[in-house]
Amino acid sequence: MITAKILIVDDDRDILETARMFLKQEFSHVQIEENPQRINALVRSAEYDVILLDMNFKIGVNDGEEGFFWLGEILKADPQAVVILITAYGEVDLAVKAMKHGATDFVLKPWKNQKLLGTIMAALQLRQSKKEVEKLKLTQEKLSNAIDQPYIDFIGDSPAIQRVHELIDRVAATDADVLILGENGTGKELVARAIHRNSLRKDKVFISVDLGAITETLFESELFGHVKGAFTDARQDKPGRFELASGGTIFLDEIGNLSMALQSKLLTVLQHRKVQRVGATQEIPVDFRLICATNMPLNEMVYEKKFRQDLLYRINTVEIRVPPLRERVDDITLLCDHFLQAYGKKYKRPGMKIDKAVLQKMKKYFWPGNIRELQHAVERAVILSEDRVIASPELLISGSAAKPKQDSPPRTLEEMEKIFILQSLDDNGGNVSQTALALGMTRTALYRRMKKHGI
Repeated sequence: MITAKILIVDDDRDILETARMFLKQEFSHVQIEENPQRINALVRSAEYDVILLDMNFKIGVNDGEEGFFWLGEILKADPQAVVILITAYGEVDLAVKAMKHGATDFVLKPWKNQKLLGTIMAALQLRQSKKEVEKLKLTQEKLSNAIDQPYIDFIGDSPAIQRVHELIDRVAATDADVLILGENGTGKELVARAIHRNSLRKDKVFISVDLGAITETLFESELFGHVKGAFTDARQDKPGRFELASGGTIFLDEIGNLSMALQSKLLTVLQHRKVQRVGATQEIPVDFRLICATNMPLNEMVYEKKFRQDLLYRINTVEIRVPPLRERVDDITLLCDHFLQAYGKKYKRPGMKIDKAVLQKMKKYFWPGNIRELQHAVERAVILSEDRVIASPELLISGSAAKPKQDSPPRTLEEMEKIFILQSLDDNGGNVSQTALALGMTRTALYRRMKKHGI
């Protein structure tokens, strides 16, 4: 028996019962309906693989207008619907016209059972093809978004970065789950992409998911997918990120932000490598390489009962720590050259350079925003500098300086808190652990405040 949902709409009860008796021997679900007024409710409440639709419902009327109308209503509710028209010999021209308006095929009354079955089987193949095309479109969208990144090269040759390169080379060729740790703006996603580009899955899709940007109510739908009618706005089947990543790599960023309830659901998928779409009853096998990242201290969170220990074991077969910019100051010159070239081209200011004395001052600044802060600083300097050589350090670090300006006192408690944290980070050389100890709070609490203030 074939797993498929078939809907037959006809005002002739004998035709309906005859079709149902025959087709239920071949398909798992066959539903019949005499009243065309119920079509909208039926199509919006469930997804049918094939719909057989009569062209005329009123006695003595054979112009096919009702068939055209209900065909349009079905396609409004489900643009991917596969509709087979039921028609009499004298209405073949109308059926051909209807096919130009979106119908898939037609069958003539009275039909031969094997002919009807063959028509439905061909329609089922078309339905499956439409689903595959839709999945490919979604995958292509994710690929296009992934390609359109600010920069894709992982730049640096300092000893700290060379150690990261070595780990990438070792782990890339395996299918081991990887956990990438590092502060905001250090380039954790670039490490994930480098692992993917050097893996056996490099020709497959790389799907990046920012878990911090997905609400709890949308988590299952976004990651596991949903079926039509699972909730109010579920107008059609939609594969989740894990399905789209099948065969390739899925990157879960900000995994430390997940609640305990969502951690449990994620763990189930990681253990069984199967997903169940919201509203579905069957599980779908998925094959993916898992890479996770966070700027939060997961081991401390496990101790504080804020992160599942079994999930941590599952995601960190190999752990890679991305150093903050203050631990790789030798790379600042390379990074600046890269950003100068990129933004010089963007703003039509080629050949721009940074004065050596300014570079030395930049290397002494602790860069709480790391590479992201450096990138924005260089972009700002390219825009504002009047000369080709940027000789004013204020253009690059004044907007991010840890110490507040004397003529601009803080006006709110939040401003005071941000300045106090920045000052403490400066006093402790940018070391988050030492700063947290000096402030009398846990690293987790400090990270949260830093994230709140965009530090």
